[in-house]
Amino acid sequence: MERVRSIFLSDIHLGTRACQADQLHSFLKHYESEYLFLVGDIIDFWSMSRGIVWSRAQNTVVQKILRKARHGVKVIFVPGNHDEALREYVGTSFGDIDLVMEHVHTAADGKRYVLLHGDEFDQVTRYHRWVAVLGDVLYNFLVRVNVLLSLIRRTFRISGYWSLAGYAKRKVKGALEFIYSFEESVVHAVKERGLDGVVCGHIHAAALKTIDGITYINCGDWVDSCTAIVEHLDGRMELLHWKGDPVGEVAGGELPLEEAA
Repeated sequence: MERVRSIFLSDIHLGTRACQADQLHSFLKHYESEYLFLVGDIIDFWSMSRGIVWSRAQNTVVQKILRKARHGVKVIFVPGNHDEALREYVGTSFGDIDLVMEHVHTAADGKRYVLLHGDEFDQVTRYHRWVAVLGDVLYNFLVRVNVLLSLIRRTFRISGYWSLAGYAKRKVKGALEFIYSFEESVVHAVKERGLDGVVCGHIHAAALKTIDGITYINCGDWVDSCTAIVEHLDGRMELLHWKGDPVGEVAGGELPLEEAA
């Protein structure tokens, strides 16, 4: 087990077929931390309203998180738009897990990062919910198709991971423009508050980079890319792309879109 100071996760989407709970469980077994931050869309109530898919592996992940909280890990949950029902309980705790709307985390090196999900910077989610729901349905469809494509690639022994959802993001100009606009909006708001950086999620596009003097960090997701952020004991932030083993990590830079998406 590898020791880090903090783990940041977002967009796990428990309750859906696309959730890669087995991968997440192996990740949580590998890393031990003082803090565990859940940065929104941990449980997908949107998709669950259309039909619940809750596997044994997903249940194991929940139990693992609760066990960490019971054993002294400080677990903080920032609800996102897919689990926005939990925002009614912000300010309370359940199972030793604190529910907050946002949180300012001071890293070991003294840098201050605001933790927020990020949907408040998404104009589609805020003002055109039906479009966001439709997009969610289409995204889940792409992810499910990708499972079939992955099976075909393994059958024909085609090496390397390929993401249909990621391909769509790279090829659709509007998708790329949305990501860049989202990042700029988040960074602008954080800079006005005099903070050093931000850790968010929401757009399923993992990143660790500097924009206009602000450290912009996006956790990515556990639906398609299986990415997370860890803070090392010295305060250094690292973006990890989990592949079932502690390999493929990316430190101090942005994860390429073909891997992050």
